[in-house]
Amino acid sequence: MIQISEAASLALHGMLLLAGEQTQPRSAAELAQTTNTSHAHFAKVMQRLTHAGLVQATRGPRGGYQLARPSDEITLLEVYEAIDGPVPTQKCLHEEDACPFKHCIFGGVLVKATKEFREYLAGHTLKDLA
Repeated sequence: MIQISEAASLALHGMLLLAGEQTQPRSAAELAQTTNTSHAHFAKVMQRLTHAGLVQATRGPRGGYQLARPSDEITLLEVYEAIDGPVPTQKCLHEEDACPFKHCIFGGVLVKATKEFREYLAGHTLKDLA
């Protein structure tokens, strides 16, 4: 089932803000203020994106975060998976052994929605949306 955590949402929004301003680093405090969220929470998200190699962090008074690669080389899927892990591929909300029905009561809509969600994220770069 598709879920987007608050952290993944912040990561996607933060990365799009960085994609729009590629010349100057932006601080976590500035990004947090722009997205109306906690500085501490945003800083943790940015740290995870740094560890994933999607952003570069520069320390100091003029430091902050910048994209590690050009915006047309970073997909939304990479950002999402850096925070929430792989998009789930389960076919059923229950374990298949636990479901009492032969055919899915959702008629495959969950599989279709998950596939479309993953394809959308994989098919769009930061540049596409910035």
